[in-house]
Amino acid sequence: MKNARYVARSAAIASRALGEETMVMSAASSTLFTLDEIATLLWQSADGVTPLDEIVRDKICARFDISPDVALRDAEDFVEQLAAHGILLISDQPIASPVLASGEPR
Repeated sequence: MKNARYVARSAAIASRALGEETMVMSAASSTLFTLDEIATLLWQSADGVTPLDEIVRDKICARFDISPDVALRDAEDFVEQLAAHGILLISDQPIASPVLASGEPR
């Protein structure tokens, strides 16, 4: 069994929902990311305490016709890419009181 991975939104970003998409900007590099509907669901669910596989199962697979294995593999790639830009935080343990983009603890 694979270890659980937890994801949380970084405090060093700015984000805005636009319909079913989300725009995210890195404060460090001013890089702008456009998240599609599926990526937005993952982004909104990145609370630091819900395991990534649970987010994929309960939010993505429950809403879209996609295999759990494929969805998890895609989600892992996605969070790795955003973590490399400082947009998401990844841990093998729950992330205590992540600070969200608004500056408010969750």
